[in-house]
Amino acid sequence: MKGLFDSTIGALNNNLNLRLQEQNVIAGNIANADTPGYKAKALDFEQAMRSALNPETNLRLEGEPGDIGSPGPAEVKAEIYDDPNGVESLDGNTVDRGQEMVKMKENQILYNASIEALRKKLGMLEYGINEGGGNK
Repeated sequence: MKGLFDSTIGALNNNLNLRLQEQNVIAGNIANADTPGYKAKALDFEQAMRSALNPETNLRLEGEPGDIGSPGPAEVKAEIYDDPNGVESLDGNTVDRGQEMVKMKENQILYNASIEALRKKLGMLEYGINEGGGNK
């Protein structure tokens, strides 16, 4: 049986999860902007999203054996690493608070765009269920 939701909804779900992870990494950088020796962290969003969209590495079975459903997306985790682009200050910290604030705003805009795309996709599904074809 094919699942109710298509791959677009799964991709948007993965995108939202990765955006949340990225927001947490950025927030951690900002919180540690004054911590001596702290190295700014970065998240490999693009690689994680590519991996999430690859059906061979992304599927797992959900629910109990015998449940009606289809394989669903596995939880997506991105690699978090020390950002090699950081410029070290006198105390060894590599966080640029201004740059991190810009990254946070950009990530928030992209998160909101993904929410809007998901809202529209679910709206089309709802329309198809309530108003679409078939005799009433």
